[in-house]
Amino acid sequence: MGIFSAINDRYFSAIWTVESKRNNRKVDVYRKEIWPEIKGKVLELGPGYAESLRHLDHATATDGAFVVNPGTIHSYTALEPNPFMFGGIHKNAETNGFHVTYDESTTVGHQSASAAPARDNAVPFAIVRGTLDDADSIPQAILDEAPYDTIVTSFSLCTARNPKATVDNIVRLLKPGGAHIFIEHVRQPPPGDPHVTEDNNVNAVLWGKIQDWLTPLWSFVGHGCHLNRCTGETIASAKGWELVEYKSVRPIIDIQSRIMALSFGKAIKARD
Repeated sequence: MGIFSAINDRYFSAIWTVESKRNNRKVDVYRKEIWPEIKGKVLELGPGYAESLRHLDHATATDGAFVVNPGTIHSYTALEPNPFMFGGIHKNAETNGFHVTYDESTTVGHQSASAAPARDNAVPFAIVRGTLDDADSIPQAILDEAPYDTIVTSFSLCTARNPKATVDNIVRLLKPGGAHIFIEHVRQPPPGDPHVTEDNNVNAVLWGKIQDWLTPLWSFVGHGCHLNRCTGETIASAKGWELVEYKSVRPIIDIQSRIMALSFGKAIKARD
């Protein structure tokens, strides 16, 4: 890890400690529509601090704890490029009843100690460092566990160096019939876009131009985050799907919401 990269990662992890909570208050209402569809062997890209784990299917364990349901979630892998997020991922995974391990080949020097012993029948949770930006550099731990029943992206494709390649790799790593469950902030969809289900009379043309104008600066200070990607369209245009369903909304909670329209839904890989 280069010095600049390490400083940038640490800076963003500190910012995200605060910003993620504000973001969750805005978007959890939409996450709750699609998170129940996450099941089986799961891979999540760029989970941040993995705070959305609380929206997975949960059940009461024999010791009375309310934990992720092993009947629904069989295993969970978090693929995160920022090692300064690992401690938060670990904490939230254990809070939700997972048994956490680290991929030795990608996380050396960035592992946190377990805070509690694994309970009986705990769902395994692996932390792996990396991305799906390049098919030739996907961590071996990710390839070894493929194919996956579900691959999740939650505000992570905005920072992908090559979002099209990332989506292509998602298709590649899914089982036939597997699901890509996603919620991403996007460029304001054009007026009349049929995917928009919550318009709120936002001036989409104006705010789309503002997103275009802000993106160079925003991506510099925001860890590579792009405000103006049309991610729903990028996912829908990838080859290999049999079904793509998503909604777009224009929240108006605050000014920041106007530069962060949302697209969320699912894409199902074609069955053989």
